[in-house]
Amino acid sequence: MSVQKPIRRITVPQIRNKKNSEPIVSLTSYHSHTAAIVDQYADFILVGDSLGMVMHGMDSTVGVPLELMIMHGKAVVRGTKRSLIVVDMPFGSYEESPAVAFRNAAQIMKETQCGAVKLEGGVRMAETIQFLVERGIPVMAHIGLTPQSSHVMGGFKTQGRDKSTWKAHEDDAKAVAKAGAFAVVVEGVVEPLADRITKKIDIPTIGIGASATCDGQILVLEDMLGLNPSPPKFVKTYGDLGAQIENSVKAYAEDVKSRTFPTKDNVYK
Repeated sequence: MSVQKPIRRITVPQIRNKKNSEPIVSLTSYHSHTAAIVDQYADFILVGDSLGMVMHGMDSTVGVPLELMIMHGKAVVRGTKRSLIVVDMPFGSYEESPAVAFRNAAQIMKETQCGAVKLEGGVRMAETIQFLVERGIPVMAHIGLTPQSSHVMGGFKTQGRDKSTWKAHEDDAKAVAKAGAFAVVVEGVVEPLADRITKKIDIPTIGIGASATCDGQILVLEDMLGLNPSPPKFVKTYGDLGAQIENSVKAYAEDVKSRTFPTKDNVYK
């Protein structure tokens, strides 16, 4: 009799060891049903604070509370077996001090059972990243276009168009790698800058609107499925679920109005 081996989750060291190796596949997910589908193909799933905009209609990610991230993190963990689950630390939950960051990161990991957290910032957050890693919290960093700082940046603007700014972004990448981050999301930077960053650090870079030479890629699931009517220009859409959902709802409404739903086959006898 054959014994089926239990499915084991991908670990932080396994992601870290993919540097200069097989490209890392990742997507966001916010609830258990879509997470179960993504889980079959992704190395890690990010429970991103983008859920504030994608699911809750917020104008930015700034208003997302810690409790909301934990709730969605629990759902994604429950729906998955294979992928490493990374949960975003929302704005205001880590910037005050390393101690505050640890308290909130520990709460996220204990309550969701995720495998790592992600936070935004380079040089300015290096001390906090090191503090967390030394205390057993795996950290994925995030540099370049950092959405939680969009008000300071003046919106969602591509980074690195001015070559004089490249050194600051490279310093951010080096700082988070030295501090112990196991990977870094590089968002919204010009392609040659993303290429340079990927070559200069020894942890995987996860590109979003950056370069194909990054060690991995991530997209917001709803963007690539066609559920966002105005996705970022770098997004390649792989589906048209928005139109499919609208057509399905329209057909259902017409059936109800014409009294053809439910039929005899889907009512209790």
